[in-house]
Amino acid sequence: MFNFFRFRDSMNGRENKVLNDLFFLCSLIEYIGRKTFNRRSVVVNAIGKDGLKHILDYADVYHCENIDKVAAEMVERYNIRRGSYDNISAAVYHAPSYWDIGKVYHRLIASVAHASHDNLIHSLILVYNSWIADKIDNYNSSMYYENPSYLFASYQAGHVLA
Repeated sequence: MFNFFRFRDSMNGRENKVLNDLFFLCSLIEYIGRKTFNRRSVVVNAIGKDGLKHILDYADVYHCENIDKVAAEMVERYNIRRGSYDNISAAVYHAPSYWDIGKVYHRLIASVAHASHDNLIHSLILVYNSWIADKIDNYNSSMYYENPSYLFASYQAGHVLA
């Protein structure tokens, strides 16, 4: 059972290791998706539950490496094929960085896990395979820079809130 507050440092409000590792994992998923031209759900599903758990468990180690190197290793290890999805070129304006999008997903996944009392990996798989991922990944809309609580409320409602 995931307890969001257990993962907050009550002394200074900084995110702790688990949430930082989730942020890295989400950013890595975004990076791999961009490099392989795949929807992020394709990347998540190719890596699978056990692979995602492994990356989350060793994120502090992977984070010390060049992200290009880590992504290349993951693409090879999980046999992620090149796709045709290119939301970066489709962006009319400057696309957010993979770190920016990693932060959006990390916050949403932590909220989903907290609300459902579920583990992070299961919540991650649900979020990346849900309708909201297509909305967040459309950089011509405002969804990716909406308030985290708005994203979570929309996710729970099953549609974009007015």
